[in-house]
Amino acid sequence: MMWDIYAEDPHWVPPLEMDRMKLINEVKNPFYSHAETGWWLAERNGKPVGRIGAIVNHNYNTAQNENAGFFGFFESVNEPAVASALFREAETWLRGKGMKVVYGPANPSSNDEYGLLIEGFDRPPVLLMTYNPPYYASLIEQNGFVKDQDLFAWLLSQDNARSEKLHRVSTALAQRGKITVRPMNVKNFTQEVERIKQIYNAAWENVGFVPFTDAEMDFLAKDLKQIYDPELVLFAEVEGNTVGFALSLPDVNQAFHTGRPIPRGAMNLPSGIWKLMTKKKAIDTVRIIVLGVLKEYRNRGVDAMLYSETMNVAKRKGYQYGEASWVQETNIPMNRAAQMMNGVKYKTYRVYKKNLDYAD
Repeated sequence: MMWDIYAEDPHWVPPLEMDRMKLINEVKNPFYSHAETGWWLAERNGKPVGRIGAIVNHNYNTAQNENAGFFGFFESVNEPAVASALFREAETWLRGKGMKVVYGPANPSSNDEYGLLIEGFDRPPVLLMTYNPPYYASLIEQNGFVKDQDLFAWLLSQDNARSEKLHRVSTALAQRGKITVRPMNVKNFTQEVERIKQIYNAAWENVGFVPFTDAEMDFLAKDLKQIYDPELVLFAEVEGNTVGFALSLPDVNQAFHTGRPIPRGAMNLPSGIWKLMTKKKAIDTVRIIVLGVLKEYRNRGVDAMLYSETMNVAKRKGYQYGEASWVQETNIPMNRAAQMMNGVKYKTYRVYKKNLDYAD
């Protein structure tokens, strides 16, 4: 179905079908050990015209003290009746689970692909960011959903990212706070992943945040190990104690993007992997996917140092651009740091919300 909706879109990057199947596999993906799901497919004359998933993430509801559900994996032809039928099924199922509100899209959570693209349709998505036709916003809003929050993507360029102000501020704060930044030690991969997990779960205060379980972090680390560059995984330390980290990944979507219609099945194995191997040198962008600092070490320039060193390493390795994403609109320090690096806010993603009404 996705090929029918996106086939003529020059900016769509088709997913590796193996990765899609792994993401929704309720046996192998540890996310589903603490979640319940419902799945629906809309058909016309035996042909799929839409789909949707409904998710109850019990760890989210425990962490946020809510009775909230999510919708995700939404795709639809540009017909309000199709979208309405899908949302009606998902909302009925969520009401049956006792949920009071629904957020989305989440594929399947905020730790995965999150939000609907509403601005920035003129460029392909980077690794692990969502992409959709512009009309999806209208289909969702027609079903009673309103904005909950916006998420930004900042585009950084080596031509102007390392400003004198950023260098001066990060250097002074590093000397004053005895802060050092080092790359990941691959010989201690397991211990380094544990450090990332501890910082991530302790430092994040995003709206809708839910901590990773050990199994989820290990599942993600195993996947990302296939494409990561240890020099782009940076730890900030104060007197040997880890106080922050930044994880950046090469934008492998560039290897899969062709800029022309893509035939169905083109991203099956082994053709998808072959594209990555042969076009790896064409990748000129990294995605700064996660950057976090422990609360007690914020406002000391640790985030600026991590940003700055990420761009330094990226330049040395031949990357011209970086995308910092996603950054919540309310995350003033991170948005300010991106602005300090002359970043351009070039994509916006929206998370929607709808209160679920119950009949008396």
